[in-house]
Amino acid sequence: MADRHQSGIFREPSSHHVFLEFGFRDAPKQLRLDGLSVAPISTGSEVVAFGPRLTASLDVLTSPPGMRAFAPIEGIQGFSAPATQQDLFVWLHGAERDELFARALDWREALAPVARIAREEQGFMFRDSRDLTGFVDGSANPKDDARFRAALLDGELAGGSFVLAQRWLHDLTGFWALPVADQERVIGRTKPDSVELTGDAMPPDSHVSRTDIARGGEAVKIYRRSSPVGGVRDAGLYFLAFSANLDRFDWLLQSMFGLSDDGRRDRLLGYSKPVSGSFFYAPPLDVLLACMG
Repeated sequence: MADRHQSGIFREPSSHHVFLEFGFRDAPKQLRLDGLSVAPISTGSEVVAFGPRLTASLDVLTSPPGMRAFAPIEGIQGFSAPATQQDLFVWLHGAERDELFARALDWREALAPVARIAREEQGFMFRDSRDLTGFVDGSANPKDDARFRAALLDGELAGGSFVLAQRWLHDLTGFWALPVADQERVIGRTKPDSVELTGDAMPPDSHVSRTDIARGGEAVKIYRRSSPVGGVRDAGLYFLAFSANLDRFDWLLQSMFGLSDDGRRDRLLGYSKPVSGSFFYAPPLDVLLACMG
């Protein structure tokens, strides 16, 4: 299962990121990009994924079961998540920002005749892999082979992966105004060393509580590769996650936005809000190469 995947999904750590979302004028049957997706990036990696319009239109691509566009979420207490579904996603990440930027320019030029850049975000590692809130990001990510089970499809589409991409905007002023102990209750972990709260110390509306969920007796696991993005005026997070099942993203978001059975919402939504949302499919590497001509 694991040997067909796009290796950039799992390559860590990365000091720099470029996230590109493209909207196509028309849904093509073929892409001709002259090997752009296989040319190496110095000390960097590339992941390419397709939205539902392209998974349906490209001749050599089999749309995975359940593939669909991201739908807007209307949660409780006025909290919501917009849908800004795009057609093509390119994630560049690695150690040398200039090389990533050069590859991003190559993508812009290659797709200029058929598509526009609908969203561009520049990501970076903040201190010791922390979110801009100051908390360690991705502490609960699955490790080793569990990453593959969480992120990759099996069977005929082995190595493919569903992708959730969202840009979040933080209210850092509001969050930092909270005492550190209250910040920890919002997140569900200690701030200095990322130890999960336990027992009565763990609020049911903490971010950890709302995202540590199960369906059918099994834990809902995804593999996240999020990154801080933005400038001082629009600081936030590019939430990027991979899953073997698209429904897992829905279940987690429903739990966060108060749409699950207990009717509780994630308290973190009071300090961070999504401003975009798309689903993509990252095909196995051999299928990607065939798509790119």
